[in-house]
Amino acid sequence: MRVLIIEDEPLAAARVEKLAKEINSEVIILEKIDSVAAAVAWLTKNTSPDLILMDIQLADGMSFQIFERCNVSAPVIFITAFDEYAIKAFKVNGIDYILKPVDKDELSNAFKKLDNLSRPKVTHQMLESMMNSMQAMTKNYRERFVIKVGEHLRTVALVDILYLYSLDKITFAQVNDGRKYIFDFTMDQLEAMVDPARFFRINRKYLVSLEAIQDMITHTNSRLKLILKSSDDTDIIVARERVLEFKGWLER
Repeated sequence: MRVLIIEDEPLAAARVEKLAKEINSEVIILEKIDSVAAAVAWLTKNTSPDLILMDIQLADGMSFQIFERCNVSAPVIFITAFDEYAIKAFKVNGIDYILKPVDKDELSNAFKKLDNLSRPKVTHQMLESMMNSMQAMTKNYRERFVIKVGEHLRTVALVDILYLYSLDKITFAQVNDGRKYIFDFTMDQLEAMVDPARFFRINRKYLVSLEAIQDMITHTNSRLKLILKSSDDTDIIVARERVLEFKGWLER
């Protein structure tokens, strides 16, 4: 396998070369390049490598400039200290996005991904795989909220919240010690902030955690009625159009 390394840190380039050769004994390093200009010149004059291992921030700019200035047909494994460029990486030839310091197992998995993808299927399958990786890296859900209680501020950890609900246009958080707090967010805003693996929007008024559910009762029109901890609301209904998705969420 003919591999080109584009990396401006000599120690990092040497480590990537060492790991690549350990992972695949047939790896031949064609060149180690440290700048956008040198990479463009090399790619313009030489036949395409089988793989490029590429840092994002180089000595004279961002490696994305390489794709703007010359044709890059080889698949690319991006290796960088920064996670904010993942989306851009998916728009070029990336097949994986690895954060420094490089872990051998992660690099090995990236090589396996390349081996498993045939050239005609590379674009679609790689994009899908990278989008999943990108979402995991870039989506940061709230772990806690800062709220005002009288003249004081306090934090409420998401793990302590049983459910969030709206009443008379005010949003409340019910916590597991029986107390509830007013939140300065709408339910739509909160739904985007919390991890959907932990909270489910059963209707317009309620976002519930699994821990909050005390009982579930079949209701009219194929709906479900929930009994929630620390709640005296006797009419908490899972919207009919959300029942199937809700049952799937329960089984995760």
